[in-house]
Amino acid sequence: MAGGKPASTKTRGRGYLPSPAELKRLKLSPEVAWYLIDRGIPLPDCPPRWKTPEAGELLKTARFDPERVDRVLKAFSLLRHTKGKWAGKPLTPDPWQIAYVIAPVFGWIKKNRAGTWVRVVRDLYVDVPRKNGKSTLCGGLGIYMTAADGEGGAEVIAAATTKDQAGYVFGPIKQLCEHSPALKPYVKALAGKIIHKASKSTFSVVSSVAESLHGGNIHAGIIDELHVHKTGDLVEAIETGTGSREQPLIVIITTADDGRPNTIYARKRARIEELARRVIRHPSTYGVVWAADPKDDPFAPATWKKANPGFGVSPTYEYLEKVAAEAKQDPAVLGSFLRLHLGLRTKQATRYITLEDWDRSAGIVDERALRGRPCHGGLDLSNVEDITALAWLFPGDEGSYQAVWRFWLPEDRLRVLSKRTAGAAELWVREGWLKLTPGNVIDNDAILRQIDKDARAFRVQTIGYDRWGATDVVRRLDDGGMTCVAIGQGVASLNDPLKNTLRLIKSELLRHGGNPIMRWMIDNLATVANPDGLVKPDKANSGDKIDGVSALLNAMKECMDAEAAAAPPATAPAAQAAGGERDLWRPTSRLGI
Repeated sequence: MAGGKPASTKTRGRGYLPSPAELKRLKLSPEVAWYLIDRGIPLPDCPPRWKTPEAGELLKTARFDPERVDRVLKAFSLLRHTKGKWAGKPLTPDPWQIAYVIAPVFGWIKKNRAGTWVRVVRDLYVDVPRKNGKSTLCGGLGIYMTAADGEGGAEVIAAATTKDQAGYVFGPIKQLCEHSPALKPYVKALAGKIIHKASKSTFSVVSSVAESLHGGNIHAGIIDELHVHKTGDLVEAIETGTGSREQPLIVIITTADDGRPNTIYARKRARIEELARRVIRHPSTYGVVWAADPKDDPFAPATWKKANPGFGVSPTYEYLEKVAAEAKQDPAVLGSFLRLHLGLRTKQATRYITLEDWDRSAGIVDERALRGRPCHGGLDLSNVEDITALAWLFPGDEGSYQAVWRFWLPEDRLRVLSKRTAGAAELWVREGWLKLTPGNVIDNDAILRQIDKDARAFRVQTIGYDRWGATDVVRRLDDGGMTCVAIGQGVASLNDPLKNTLRLIKSELLRHGGNPIMRWMIDNLATVANPDGLVKPDKANSGDKIDGVSALLNAMKECMDAEAAAAPPATAPAAQAAGGERDLWRPTSRLGI
């Protein structure tokens, strides 16, 4: 191996790597595939539905260290199963657990600022149906991080929502320690804590934020069944308690939820899917999600196999056959079967605009070439503490459009948005896509200055805005002579603009330049339809912010209304197109800026 990566496709006499096409189908990196073949571990044929990029794809400085993976597997082998037909046997991870969880997390390393090689991944997310060895994987990782990760005084904690659940989390891990002869001399299992004597490290369970903050120096956190956490307070307290450790690890292992929006589970799951789709990039976060496709036949064994990486061993064919038969006979049981055994979020909204369609329609938008061109604007004047969006929509030949956006955010809110976007928000600021205004509320003067600047460059006809979002900005624009039009945000007003936007994107007639903030918002977009089939954006059920979409639809409605009135704006004079003086907008003094 060179630099920790395969020097060739040949392993040490055990065979060759699969073809690039086969690796892509299996969702295996060459490094992990090499490791499995070299160590004589069968390649699993159960790729997750979602898998985030491994560190080697995102970081040129990362290298794969097979010996670190060996160390984790050695630690697992010293543990013993405590229940069922495997009781007393070594806790050997399944090939899928090594290929998709252990090797990608523990194998990739990089040098930190002190020059020490440390793990790249600090946040692990595993979403898998029940009966797939979730608890034993949690226990093995928890014990490894406590007793074998080489961390002195490691504090490893598991999060539970109640004292009763804490017992369910701690009990199996305590049993692993007590029933493993090789480990028993080195650890002491107490009523509520496990102590590794040599390193003075501990493992315990907490069920409140206060308990999690008591130590304040967490090396690893284990969160089992994320969907049962009604708020994110405890999870976030654990995540923020790792600041002084060189290579901490937060582990979330969960089954799917019932599709409720705006929960800690919904936020974490949405972030993993965004990372998997390469909407955002964050090397320190790694996640895998096993689930069937909603279009699959839920009662077909092929669907069971797709959603359950341990299919045939745990869960067994017979077990899933039994629960599937019950679900088929009882509609009340079907939802639980889909969620718990096929990984389907039973109320998940259908994506209205796909990223594939959006990306194909990107094109190149040159703002200099748009000078003097007629356009309509759309404003989404959202909460004073959040993102405000402005869209300019330029009609073109043969029904085409070009779109330009402006986004603002109060400076004090950047940290929150950066956390929600896995650090992408800070990149948006550096690259000029997102403008920060001082303080913790939006600065209306900054918005007005930009509109004034744009209106001097473009031939702005109207600006549409949410009638419930009327603010000082709209009043001052009206005073300055701008035509501002209030637009209702119900299906009656937004159905046609939304459907027309979808048609234009699919036809590649809406060129938008690939604005990364809009790409994130398009990926967040959920819609809702009334009984007549009229649709509108559904802010309550969208993955996150969609302000740019709202601004676009307000502008689109203005464009469509102008076309319907058979009064399209005149072509810009040559002098204006070249950037000369305009006589339509000179109101700076009346805006009060």
